Amino acid sequence: MEEFCVEMEGMMRTRTRHTLAAVALLAALASPVQGQQAAPADSWDGLVAVDARRIDAAFLRPGADFRPYTKVMLVEPQVAFQPNWMRAMNRSRSLGQQVTQSDVARIKDSVSAGTIDLFTRAFADAGFEVVTRAGPDVLRIDTAVADLFVNAPDTMSAGRSRTFTTNAGEATLILEARDSETNALLARIIDRRETRGIPGSSNRATNTSEFRSLANVWARIAAERLTGLKALSPVPDPLTPGQRLP
Repeated sequence: MEEFCVEMEGMMRTRTRHTLAAVALLAALASPVQGQQAAPADSWDGLVAVDARRIDAAFLRPGADFRPYTKVMLVEPQVAFQPNWMRAMNRSRSLGQQVTQSDVARIKDSVSAGTIDLFTRAFADAGFEVVTRAGPDVLRIDTAVADLFVNAPDTMSAGRSRTFTTNAGEATLILEARDSETNALLARIIDRRETRGIPGSSNRATNTSEFRSLANVWARIAAERLTGLKALSPVPDPLTPGQRLP
């Protein structure tokens, strides 16, 4: 959808616990075997929560070694709106201004395409080769844009009126890094942000610009974090929940 700027440190950030629940829906992780004691909350899937700077939450697998990975394989992002988003939008709109399923599909496609484009550029700029096949030196990056909320979707319908907003909306990034050959989960980051808007009239172009700027911030952070993990590797083992890493 929209251009996600790099200087977003000063923007308002909404940090919510419900983003952790989205991980359970999007990550295909096995349940504990019956009869076994459940793992602690910080390591139920083998990952441990660590000190997260610039993002809401970060999780790492103790002992993971990121040094072999010189390439990344990017999976097309999943995009999901907040529950009842379309109903909430249409509640205050006239019949000719209603958001349709076609509008929803268009926005999702735009967000997905824009996100993978910016992530591809960010990883390439950081020195990683972006590939399409698994390999021993390939890290698979799965991303999802969850709980998407667009404040003023432009339906491009006849007789449309101007809508004034302070920003285009908000969304949660869920990113998982996996070994491309074994599918082993090595890291996860979660971050919810509002777009960095300038109060004024919203339309398809301004929405697209703002959300692309948000995606660009996430892409830069992801590439920087992977570079940092390669320098840190192997990840300390054991890893203390909340531990700050260099």
